[in-house]
Amino acid sequence: MAVRKIITLGNPILRQKAQPVSKITKAEQQLIDDMFETMEENEGVGLAAPQVAVPKRIFVAKWEGETYALVNPVIEWRSDDLVSGMEGCLSIPRVQAEVNRHLKIRVKALDRNGNKVIIEPEGWLARIFQHEIDHLDGILIIDRSDDLYWVVTEVDEDGKERTRLIPTTKSAIIAAFQKRKTPVRR
Repeated sequence: MAVRKIITLGNPILRQKAQPVSKITKAEQQLIDDMFETMEENEGVGLAAPQVAVPKRIFVAKWEGETYALVNPVIEWRSDDLVSGMEGCLSIPRVQAEVNRHLKIRVKALDRNGNKVIIEPEGWLARIFQHEIDHLDGILIIDRSDDLYWVVTEVDEDGKERTRLIPTTKSAIIAAFQKRKTPVRR
């Protein structure tokens, strides 16, 4: 297994629709293993193949001790109930967005061995799946929300770190990543 580089906002691969996987080979299984390793190394809960510059319809996730590797996932059903929650993204570091997601979904996919699976996640796991499937369609959290924030970590006079959310806009985020800069600590 190897940790792969996560690409960030501004890389055109993040905006492409990922291609379906026609056959799961050892190469795809290695990709899945590398994605798990990369996700863990970066303290994420999900990672889509386009985020490691591979435009294939594959994502991995880990939630509450369970791991998931899904190939060619399709959301077959969505609950009417929407829930708002804060999301971050490994490809847009130091940004959070308040995003509405369906509380429950049903996903049809293949597992790492090519077996058909149907998973019905709810709550945060459903949020993770929807976030990663968005990546497969070239959609990012900044496209799903007008409530966007820079995450700024500050050190107070006692030496304690605290995190603060500073409201921002989609255009400011895009401009910052085009310059390869993020806001400085205040």
